[in-house]
Amino acid sequence: MRNTLEDLNNHLFEAMERLNDEDLTEEQLDKELKRADGMTKIAGQIIQNAELSYKVMVHMAEYGYSDAVEAGAPAMLTTKGGE
Repeated sequence: MRNTLEDLNNHLFEAMERLNDEDLTEEQLDKELKRADGMTKIAGQIIQNAELSYKVMVHMAEYGYSDAVEAGAPAMLTTKGGE
């Protein structure tokens, strides 16, 4: 599967590594900073979305729903193969 939180983590570390490149010109650094700022904003939204999904799953578990699909949860809140 692509676009997991692990992928997000890898992308953020890659961005940090690019920013840490001491061979960047001023222009390249400015470009990377703008790119990193955009990535940070998007990453924050993805993390908030994941946190909300987790809270929904915890709530469902508290009320005895063992199957998110059966409970009518959106597909993004479900797991495949018992994962």
